[in-house]
Amino acid sequence: MTTRHLIVVGVDGSDGGRRALDWAVREAEGRGGTVRAVTTWSWDGLESGPATAPNPAAAKERATRLLDGEIRALVERHGSPVPVTAEVIEGSPGAALAHAGSTADLLVLGSHGHSRIRHTVLGSVSEECIRRATCPVVVLPVPLPARPDAAPAPRQ
Repeated sequence: MTTRHLIVVGVDGSDGGRRALDWAVREAEGRGGTVRAVTTWSWDGLESGPATAPNPAAAKERATRLLDGEIRALVERHGSPVPVTAEVIEGSPGAALAHAGSTADLLVLGSHGHSRIRHTVLGSVSEECIRRATCPVVVLPVPLPARPDAAPAPRQ
């Protein structure tokens, strides 16, 4: 009997999201699995500024372009060692990602390394996913800055 491991990964256009996507693909490759890259969107019409979508359709389109671009960049970086599908979901990131992970073997997220004060004010997608998810959750930490006196990391 063969089981196909499904890894759901949250992608938001950040460095943390890219690290999570790269990690998920490597993990799926080692497990003989697949990856579903998920990004979320919402539109309440209250925000303003040059990056704000004028309507819900534009917000969804922006999220779709972001996710497609991240997957294209992934393929440019690593080739295509495992199947990667894309899903754009309307809703709050924590709830939507936890729900997307309900059929997965693993949910992978990147940490943004927000300070405790910002975390208290804004909340944490990672923490919400950990509380809500029905599968194991991997949160990749922000890499530590290289020390100037440290030896270079070995090449893989």
